[in-house]
Amino acid sequence: MVMGESAENYLETILILKQKRGTVRSVDVAAELGFSRPSVCVAMRNLREHGYVTTDMDGKIDLTREGMEIAERIYERHRVLTDWLVSIGVSHSQAAVDACRIEHVISVESFSCLKKMLTGGDK
Repeated sequence: MVMGESAENYLETILILKQKRGTVRSVDVAAELGFSRPSVCVAMRNLREHGYVTTDMDGKIDLTREGMEIAERIYERHRVLTDWLVSIGVSHSQAAVDACRIEHVISVESFSCLKKMLTGGDK
């Protein structure tokens, strides 16, 4: 499966909600993203079929190892890019919107160099 922006957003949202709430269900993802429950159910089925998430009998969603790796990578990009944009004078709300767009298209090389420049090392 070629990981698209939509799938990355779902995985990132699951990670964030899991950190905030401990457990995540499709209804939580739908509310967070402003999507319909049926749309989220279709996305969760696709993510489950490709091995990025699991769901239990109670409907709780968990990220697989591979899903977690992708979610953490995207969320790190989001945080670093948001912080950088804010540091150059962009409002936090606009920085978050722009970071969400950039995080999906920036290359590994460019992000690595930007992160290195911002942190002063290879953190």
